[in-house]
Amino acid sequence: MLLRMSTLLLRTLREDPADAEVPSHRLLLRAGYVRRAAPGGYTWLPLGKLVLDRITAIVRDEMTAIGDQEVHFPALLPAEPYRTSGRWTEYGDDIFTLVDRKGADHLLAPTHEELAALLVKDLFTSYRDFPVTLFQIQTKFRDEARPRAGLLRGREFLMKDAYSFDLDPAGLQQAYDRHRAAYQRIFRKLGLDFTVVHATSGAMGGSASEEFLAATPVGEDTYVGCTACDYAANTEAVVTRAPATGDPEAHPATAVHDTPETPTIASLVDVANARALAGRTGWTAADTLKNVVLAVRRPGVEQAELLVIGLPGDREVDLKRVEAVLAPAAVAVFDDWAAHPELVRGYLGPQILAKHGIRYLVDPRVVTGTTWLTGANEPGRHATDVVCGRDFVPDGTIEAAEVRPGDPCPACGDGELTMRRGIEVGHIFQLGRRYTDAFAVDVLGPEGKPVRPIMGCYGIGVSRAVAAVAEQHHDDRGLRWPAEVAPCDVHLVSAGKGAQLDAALELGGRLAAAGLRVLVDDRTHVSAGVKFTDAELIGIPRAVVVGRRLTDGYVELRDRATGGRTDLPVEGVVERLLGEVGATRRDAV
Repeated sequence: MLLRMSTLLLRTLREDPADAEVPSHRLLLRAGYVRRAAPGGYTWLPLGKLVLDRITAIVRDEMTAIGDQEVHFPALLPAEPYRTSGRWTEYGDDIFTLVDRKGADHLLAPTHEELAALLVKDLFTSYRDFPVTLFQIQTKFRDEARPRAGLLRGREFLMKDAYSFDLDPAGLQQAYDRHRAAYQRIFRKLGLDFTVVHATSGAMGGSASEEFLAATPVGEDTYVGCTACDYAANTEAVVTRAPATGDPEAHPATAVHDTPETPTIASLVDVANARALAGRTGWTAADTLKNVVLAVRRPGVEQAELLVIGLPGDREVDLKRVEAVLAPAAVAVFDDWAAHPELVRGYLGPQILAKHGIRYLVDPRVVTGTTWLTGANEPGRHATDVVCGRDFVPDGTIEAAEVRPGDPCPACGDGELTMRRGIEVGHIFQLGRRYTDAFAVDVLGPEGKPVRPIMGCYGIGVSRAVAAVAEQHHDDRGLRWPAEVAPCDVHLVSAGKGAQLDAALELGGRLAAAGLRVLVDDRTHVSAGVKFTDAELIGIPRAVVVGRRLTDGYVELRDRATGGRTDLPVEGVVERLLGEVGATRRDAV
């Protein structure tokens, strides 16, 4: 393949676009890989499409290598299957819906579990047809309220999704493990620094779930790692170690104290210490029980329900963690205090919640026998020795508190958690039978009785992976593509016109004939300096400069990743580059 910049659909930009928020967005626009077409939608220009296709090919090869079969579902789907599964309402405003000329509801597919289950139901009738895994690489849609960061948070994106069907949990585990290993191979080939973390399932449903996060400071996902073991998890999936329970009757009776003008935890702690409440000093925020009121709105239900969450006062509620637990419900901080006079703002305690039928969930640290300083449900008053299991009984526990650096590891207990940020490039789920139950997918089992298959789901954000690679592989001059995903193997730069341009085109022809992907900067209307700047911005791994030393029989080979420069005899360039590119491809395999 030989591309000539004089005729290529490519315009590089000297300045950063005003709306570019993260390095990948900025550089992919400046280097001429994509152009914004609409909020959250991008046109792939020739160089960008080459990168996208190379990543797609890597993904496809690994999927077929583990026995997955490629299909292609439509993107425009009828509403009925999603109503049957419940996700028509669960997705809420996150899906694009439309009505056709006959008045039938449709959606633009965010994912295809329903269609995969229906296809298997339609075609397979016997246990002999299993196991089977189907995959597709398809455009998906999500009505993002605030598209941002270029390809990282768009409304239209390219995904690979696979759906496994097995007859029992053991088969599902094997399929899950195959895909997990294949994903690791894929992301290594892409040159990504990634971590596999425990995750929540959200609207997908199911049990076991892991994300593949590419480390970058601009990542939207926050995840933790342990300093002493290999534990890693999305913060939404971190589990808190509960303390030992105690005897709820081993504490003094509750006492109510006047604590005027203490609507915050900090002000309460100051007063508690100044007045030596309950005959003690040394009160800290961790000794207080904070009670946060939330409004929970479930899909398809107009009226929001109240939920109060109790947690130690030195912690804040993380709404993303709450939403992960309560998915697909939407969660917001409650603000209609006038409608609920039984709830005293700033002085709320758990003692009266059961009487008013308000659901109360607590942090795992709030266990039977623990005693707290909390609101007395009267303006300007708090209570000491409010004991869990005696003075209030929670309806359950919830992982709602913020996770902080230094928290103990929930896996080993010895290490501390460190916080990191990353881009989600892959997610795998053990779905179970949610979708085969919804559509009554039954096949004849080996003993002549019906068997219901069990499903797994495995997704990779292919277009998002382009941005993730760009985030990890760039410098202040531009992109630095890994060889496996770069649009071309070699960037030939003619530093001048005449003999130098002729030599660059001739050398480019020989390299392309030898099987390399070549981009030749044969533009005659720009300076050599602009060409060198563009070469660094575009970021192809190897650049060959045909310049002044051509008269001596030499060209210059530049390594984009290391910045190294080497003079090579013109006659040895093809063999040298064939050897380097061939070695890279063999290493990737």
